[in-house]
Amino acid sequence: MSEIKTDKLSSLTGTDNDITIDPDGTGNTIIASGNLGVGTTTPDSPLEVSVAGQANMKLTNSSASSELRFIADSSVCYIQTQTNHPLAFATNNGAEAMRVSGTSLVIGATSAYGVGTTFAQQGSNGTLAVFNQNYGNGFTSHQFRYNGSAVGSITISTSGTSYNTSSDHRLKENVTDITGATDRLKQLNPVRFNFIVDPDTTVDGFLAHEAQAVVPEAVTGTHNEVDDDGNAVMQGIDQSKLVPLLVATIQEQQTAIEALTARVTALEAE
Repeated sequence: MSEIKTDKLSSLTGTDNDITIDPDGTGNTIIASGNLGVGTTTPDSPLEVSVAGQANMKLTNSSASSELRFIADSSVCYIQTQTNHPLAFATNNGAEAMRVSGTSLVIGATSAYGVGTTFAQQGSNGTLAVFNQNYGNGFTSHQFRYNGSAVGSITISTSGTSYNTSSDHRLKENVTDITGATDRLKQLNPVRFNFIVDPDTTVDGFLAHEAQAVVPEAVTGTHNEVDDDGNAVMQGIDQSKLVPLLVATIQEQQTAIEALTARVTALEAE
C-alpha cells in the first residue's frame, strides 16, 4: 500500500484553501483556487503544464493501443497521435466533422477519396464552401503553385470572379501566329449528349479523345486508360483552351469576307 506523508501534502489556511503536493520540496504541483498546475506554483488555467524544454502531455487508451499527445517545444505546438491513428474532431452530438489522416485533411467524410489527396470536403445540402473578402478589389482568393512557382489563381472583385492561368509574355518563347485555324476547327466534332448519371439533361460539348487529336492541351488523360486494378481513368477537357483556335478561325474568315467584299464592290463599280 502506498504511503502518504503529511510533510509532502499540505492544506494551506486562508480564503483559498489551497492544496499543495510537494514530493521533492520544490512545490511542483499545486491546486489553487480550482486550478491545477504541473511544474508551476501559479497556474492561471484550470490545467497548466509547465516544463523546461519540450512540454509533453499524453492521453492513452491501452485497450485500443491509441495515444494522443499534446507537445509544445521552443518553436511550435503539436497535437500528435500515435500508431497511425487519424486525429478526428466531433460535434456536440458525437458525429465526426473533420479528421487529419496522414497528409490529408478531410471535412464531412472519413476518407480522402484517393491516394495522395491533400484536402477533401463533402457536403449533403447547402453551400459546400464560402470564400469571403471584405477589403480591396482584385483580391486573390486562391493561388495555385507548381514546384513553388505560381501557375494560376482565382481572383474576386466587387462584382465578379476571374479564373486565371499563367499568361505573361515573359514566361513564353517561340511565339508564332496560328495558321490553318479553319482547317483545324473543321476537325472538331461538337456533339449533343447526356451523362450516364444524368439521363434527363442534354448538353453541348465534345468527346475528349476526339478534341485531343486537334487541341491536345485542352484535354487531360489518355483515351481508354485504366489503372493497375482495371478501373477506368476518365479523361477531362478544358473547353476554354479551344478559344485561341476559335479566334484564329474567325480572323481567317474575316479576312476572306473582307477580300470577297472588296471584289464585289470592285465588280459593282465597273
